[in-house]
Amino acid sequence: MEPPSGTPLTVVMVCLTVATGMLDAVSFLALGHVFTATQTGNLLFLGFGIAGQGGVPVAATLVSLGAFVLGAALGARVESGLARRRRPWFPVALITEAVLLAAAAAAAWQQGPAHGLPPGRSYVIVGLMAVAMGMRNVTALRIASPDLTTTVETRAMTALISGSPVGHDKRLGYGSHVAGRRLASVGAMFAGGLLGAGLLGLGTRPTLVIALVAVSVAATAALVPGLARRRTSTED
Repeated sequence: MEPPSGTPLTVVMVCLTVATGMLDAVSFLALGHVFTATQTGNLLFLGFGIAGQGGVPVAATLVSLGAFVLGAALGARVESGLARRRRPWFPVALITEAVLLAAAAAAAWQQGPAHGLPPGRSYVIVGLMAVAMGMRNVTALRIASPDLTTTVETRAMTALISGSPVGHDKRLGYGSHVAGRRLASVGAMFAGGLLGAGLLGLGTRPTLVIALVAVSVAATAALVPGLARRRTSTED
């Protein structure tokens, strides 16, 4: 009933981190300078917008923040409820995320360029993506995989440097074997942003990028039960 552990879990979380980078590339570059996963940026954007500086869209930021909060509440209710009943909450959370992203991809479908979307429709897309990312953050918190939050890399970057020969901090991992995981986490976010932006730059429609992420998350969910069973059989 539990998620996989060890290397399989690390691979799953790295893949989800790549997906996050792709989604934020779409939301920021194609949907009006707003994030759907990196809510720290949105909090700053909201402050900038209220101050009337930088031309930051306050409405879109509020939509993303509100939807993210809704997703976090939904994720906590659903995942904790399934866990109490000893149900496989981890793959269910990923499947729910994939469904929300598929709905966002459907809402983004159109014949013209992404920037031609009316504001109301853009808000719907941003909202669906942010709900999915709110759930994702709950999922990552419940997993508690070190350095692999899938949506925030500041701590992983700090730990990577502090626990390296440069920082030489044994309390933060110097002399251990955690640098690879931390580097994979940071690199995955960069790779996701690069891939998402690259696809958009090649003329790929945002709806297709979002759909690609939805399929990837669904495929990851399908792999989780097998990985968990393999871990259980190995322990037995």
